[in-house]
Amino acid sequence: MPLPSPSPTTRPAWQALAAHYASARALTLRELFAADPARGRRLAVEAAGIYLDYSKNRVTDETLALLLQLAAECGLRERIDAMFRGDKVNVSENRAALHVALRAPRRATIVVDGEDVVPGVHAVLDRMAAFADLVRSGAWTGYTGKRIASVVNIGIGGSDLGPVMAYEALKHYSQRNLAFRFVSNVDGTDFTEAVRDLDPAQTLFIVASKTFTTQETMTNAHSARDWLLAGCGGDAKAVAKHFVAVSTDAAKVAAFGIDPANMFGFWDWVGGRYSMDSAIGLSTMLAIGPEHFRAMLAGFHDMDEHFRAAPFERNLPVLLALLSIWYNDFFGAQTVAILPYDQYLKRFPAYLQQLAMESNGKRVMQDGTPVACATGPIVWGEPGTNGQHSFYQLLHQGTRLVPCDFIAFAQSLNPRGRHHDLLLANVFAQAEALAFGRTAQEVTAEGTPDWLVPHRVFEGNRPSNTILLERLTPAALGTLVALYEHSVFVQAAIWNIDPFDQWGVELGKALAQRIVPELEAATDPVPGHDSSTDALIRRYRMLKAPRG
Repeated sequence: MPLPSPSPTTRPAWQALAAHYASARALTLRELFAADPARGRRLAVEAAGIYLDYSKNRVTDETLALLLQLAAECGLRERIDAMFRGDKVNVSENRAALHVALRAPRRATIVVDGEDVVPGVHAVLDRMAAFADLVRSGAWTGYTGKRIASVVNIGIGGSDLGPVMAYEALKHYSQRNLAFRFVSNVDGTDFTEAVRDLDPAQTLFIVASKTFTTQETMTNAHSARDWLLAGCGGDAKAVAKHFVAVSTDAAKVAAFGIDPANMFGFWDWVGGRYSMDSAIGLSTMLAIGPEHFRAMLAGFHDMDEHFRAAPFERNLPVLLALLSIWYNDFFGAQTVAILPYDQYLKRFPAYLQQLAMESNGKRVMQDGTPVACATGPIVWGEPGTNGQHSFYQLLHQGTRLVPCDFIAFAQSLNPRGRHHDLLLANVFAQAEALAFGRTAQEVTAEGTPDWLVPHRVFEGNRPSNTILLERLTPAALGTLVALYEHSVFVQAAIWNIDPFDQWGVELGKALAQRIVPELEAATDPVPGHDSSTDALIRRYRMLKAPRG
């Protein structure tokens, strides 16, 4: 049981920040830039291939100093060291949270419960690479001898969001004679549409479930098994040629019909939302190949090393996290917008949504006592420039403060005329417009009628970070993901919460298990819920019954 520890709000630096906020909230970015012409160059950091411009934040040198003091008072350095050592930093489950071991080089040594885990990590990676080479080359064939042409990943949560995000992000590098589909929702429509145009004889399924009991995943897996057998003459031997598993339960995998030799394992110190670089990434390796996958791991590791070693005032994840704390807990900003200006990153905001909100959506501290401040901002976003024609109106002229992260790449993977210059011009223009806006005097000087002036004023003073990389490569994707992983960890350390458990997903799942037989029973169930739930169950049973 963890020992009681102080609330972050009792820390001297937190109280100093609260006092500082009273005056700092009135400062404008126009004033800050006018007072410091070098601000745009001074408040920027470059590391691991990422250039972070955080100058368009409503902070002064005093703000940053107090935020860094808060990190020190909360023992951030000790928490970082504990995670990298393999200590059991997931306190509620008494586990390590050692996703950094998934991308450690072979020469590294990381000990968990007396065992160096790095050799086991690379043994799995080597098996994944050998299997990927077989499938990609056509040497692995299906039950009828045809080569595999389609890969369907069946998972949910981290077993889906990571693989589908990585596939979309790295599609430029994917083998195009292999089609990839992703099934996660227990809604039968998801599976039906995923396989509608596929040939069972040329389809490989990856079933990703650590325990091989996840309700949604196994429901879809059994539907996939039935679909395959219906298309392959009903011979159960076909399953072993068309299914592989990412799991830790060899007995359940074998009972399903999958050869345990084609089971790729991972460890209880890998959380689902931190697992895209483990065996959960098998679909990613099949798509982009082992060499690119290892490049992605190297990108992860570069950011890991920067996070572990860089001084906090030059540490990218630490700076992003502290700025998020500043807006979440002092300005009362409830959301953060992730705005990637690259179409390949269209699923990146959804991926970060789970990473941040499942990790830090907590109401108690590590010792179980209620947290005294706001935690876990809502993360959302869409790629630019599409978002500019939907929700940017609210960002610019709405009543809510929404800090934004703009993510962009200097080089396009698909250069076409002026497209990329126009894309990057929009990145820089949006950040500039959010920061500095347009005053009534400026609008009037443009000849705008007086009655229209208020509608065309941009208040400005809306904060953003700009994250610029050279090119979207597998390594760059790994670096970006690790940047946000570690930022989420830092925020949790400040709030003194456990970012590695997710008990909040359990209650609904348990209640659903109870309700399923009530929906499927031949006779009406005895009311046993609240009046609303009982009425909904009765209504559903009535509507799903065939009409006479």
